[in-house]
Amino acid sequence: MNSFPPHSSPGQAGFSLIEILVGLVIGLLVSLVIMQVFTVYEGQKRTTTGASDAQTNGSIALYAITKELKMAGYGLLPATDGAPLNCTTLTFGATGITDISPVIITDGGAAAGASDSIAIRYATSSSGGVPSPITANPTGNSVPLDTNLGCHKDDVAMVINGTACHFAIVTGPTDIAIPPVPTGDLSNVLLDDVTDAVTGAKLACLGAWVTTVYQVSPNYDPTVAANSQAYLERSGTQMVSDIVNIQAQYGISSTPNSNQITNWVDAAAPWDAASLQANITNRNRIKAVRIAVVARNGLQEKNIVTDSCSSTTLASPTGLCAWDATSAAPAGSAPGTNFPAPVIDLSNDPNWQNYRYRVFETVIPLRNMIWSSSAL
Repeated sequence: MNSFPPHSSPGQAGFSLIEILVGLVIGLLVSLVIMQVFTVYEGQKRTTTGASDAQTNGSIALYAITKELKMAGYGLLPATDGAPLNCTTLTFGATGITDISPVIITDGGAAAGASDSIAIRYATSSSGGVPSPITANPTGNSVPLDTNLGCHKDDVAMVINGTACHFAIVTGPTDIAIPPVPTGDLSNVLLDDVTDAVTGAKLACLGAWVTTVYQVSPNYDPTVAANSQAYLERSGTQMVSDIVNIQAQYGISSTPNSNQITNWVDAAAPWDAASLQANITNRNRIKAVRIAVVARNGLQEKNIVTDSCSSTTLASPTGLCAWDATSAAPAGSAPGTNFPAPVIDLSNDPNWQNYRYRVFETVIPLRNMIWSSSAL
């Protein structure tokens, strides 16, 4: 008679220790593959999303600057015998205005991380600053005009007397305080200062005289956590994030009354702000601005993904470049003429090469300078 050991049953089966260990290894390998696929997918998704953000931010930044640059010089329309941009004597009274240059680029210099800024100036008058003849010498602070249409109380007024321009504030009459101008006194304005407002001069009401400055946030420092986020700023107000650099050049003509660009120049002497204030002939030769806006993908990659620009003077450069130097050659330039592109140097950030960038570049004609060229 057969007997069985206690606590055992015939036909009972299960996994052995070796089988369990093999199953665990297979499970771990599958999990490892899944995690690697997920990591690669997530990295690609973040790169794609970041590239899309950079595309959007750069487009918005360039659009904002371009739109306002097209207004540069609005309100400085030429009178029949000259243009405000030809004034060699400028006095600004109590207006607080310091300059009428339509566009001033401030060169950021050659230091690592250097970025240009762009100051844009224009009037806001709905009449466009059309000058009206002054018909008689003023009586007190009242200046007789052909018409005061387009003038409103608290406007900035510009008196053009030959090559002398004086700025003042419109203080009345009260019936032009709120548009539209009602019936009443339609041929006089009151000014806080009547300098140069004599018979035969012209007076233009400009509304407000706006100065807007576009720049990369001046406190941006990639090595300081509190200031590591870069923005495009408009007169101190943050507009668009991850804009890390702006580079710009003037497009100049050979003479003020020509609209054909013959050269591209950086905003260094003799094209810096102080030189242009002193040399209005050079200022009036500026007919366009070429600009490059650099947007950054906010994702820092593990490896180097961006190189420095291979050349600022040759065709088809590679790396982080403003533009191809040969594409900057104006029409009519001698064959092979290159105009060096500005340098984009982001090496103030030790990890700059681990980011991806988009460069948005365009040329903006200064239409108000172009329209005024016949009087310059």
